[in-house]
Amino acid sequence: MIQQSLLAPVRPAFRALAGAIVPPAASLDEGQWEELEAIVEDYLSRRPAALRRQLRLFIRVLQVLPMARYRKPFTGLDRDRRARFLSAIQDSPVLLIRRGFWGLRTMAYLGYYSRAAAAAEIGYRAHARGWEARR
Repeated sequence: MIQQSLLAPVRPAFRALAGAIVPPAASLDEGQWEELEAIVEDYLSRRPAALRRQLRLFIRVLQVLPMARYRKPFTGLDRDRRARFLSAIQDSPVLLIRRGFWGLRTMAYLGYYSRAAAAAEIGYRAHARGWEARR
């Protein structure tokens, strides 16, 4: 049985959100996006199904919520409006919304910075053997 991608139903919105949360991600090519999504999906595959459903639902809500103010979905907003919208979500008085945002933010950072290319870009050289490997 072929397992469908966990992010496939929300891929455009996830990419737009991740690109707004981690601005360097906005310039990734298709192969790099696939690598980022594979990292996130691997992490999510080990989480409860309910959490995966909640994350997809939250991404869908974030996709349509800007329509109330801007008359456009998140993917239709320019960079500045995306940033203002996410800032409001991050500072929401509703704890559940803040938690959802921080979870999504964590997924975006996990996917972006777990890629070998990103680690090299920022000079990250950690090794499983610790400092001994660097000597």
